[in-house]
Amino acid sequence: MADEKPDPQKTTSSLTTANGEQVVRLVIEAQSTSKSRWGTRILGLLLMFSIILNLMLLSSYGDYFNEFDGPLERYYSGSKEAEQKIALIRVSTTIMPPYTERILEQIKKANEDDSIKGMVLVVDSPGGLVADSHQIYHRLNKFAETKPIYVQMQRLAASGGYYIAMGGGDKGKLFAEPTTWTGSIGVIIPHYNMTELADKVGVQSEPLKTGEFKDSLSMFKPISERDREVWDGILDEAYQKFLGVIENGRPDMTRQQIEDIATGRIFTADQAIANGMVDEISFLDDTIAKLETDLKAGPMRVIEYEYPPTLTDVLLGSASAESEMSLLKQLLGSPAPRAFYLLGGSQ
Repeated sequence: MADEKPDPQKTTSSLTTANGEQVVRLVIEAQSTSKSRWGTRILGLLLMFSIILNLMLLSSYGDYFNEFDGPLERYYSGSKEAEQKIALIRVSTTIMPPYTERILEQIKKANEDDSIKGMVLVVDSPGGLVADSHQIYHRLNKFAETKPIYVQMQRLAASGGYYIAMGGGDKGKLFAEPTTWTGSIGVIIPHYNMTELADKVGVQSEPLKTGEFKDSLSMFKPISERDREVWDGILDEAYQKFLGVIENGRPDMTRQQIEDIATGRIFTADQAIANGMVDEISFLDDTIAKLETDLKAGPMRVIEYEYPPTLTDVLLGSASAESEMSLLKQLLGSPAPRAFYLLGGSQ
């Protein structure tokens, strides 16, 4: 057809035979630019990879130097126009790194904010590391010196979860949901005895050490009486600290009453109230309303904190993220001894 454009990759030629017939010869030209096109594509991919890499490096650089940003404030409930606020801080995880640092940052930020007049601490945790639990408790105590803390226990507020619930001090109040489990007061250092298994497979432990107790919790040797004497002293010190924290946080309970419940057992919400461990049955919104009423400061805005994802988080997604359970398994499986205020079945 006259309007049809010839294919730029094809050429045609014609010749006339002796019989006068015209033969059309179609010649397919090779794509002389195929190599250059592939080269362009490769360069494009390399450029894209370079851009992504530079963005990740820029994000990491920014994350390193933006400590002043901290957690961001987000509206939860109440009057949006109110200047005075209640901070809602959640401990809904096993108390261990890296979660500890974020919880501490939130408490610190709330304490430094003059517009925040009180806190509702939401606890839904089986507990965690002894040191981390006390760090959070200590930071809460500092907050409670000038502002009240009401604690809302949800599904589980056990061991270290109950420990940090004492952070409100003698003026704090503890509320549990009807189905809350709490208690499990005590200390545990996980230890696994694999001596019989080692004997069966022919494994012998021969550590090079500088002192008698350097390998006292090795899983390849039984715990000696001298080992037990050392670790019993360490456990008892952490245990007595736990009892002292409860004594400060529940002034109406005697030391004997505290020791009677500090057997590692779990208590239901009703049992906890009967034993003086909790003040009332309540749900979160009711607990917030109680604190707002007791503050007598008029309408208030309830806020909580969140951490926006960094550019690295967005680019890498969840590929590099470790679950809470995997982190806990690493802690429990580590050869380094660690003491836990942790619900017994959690390990």
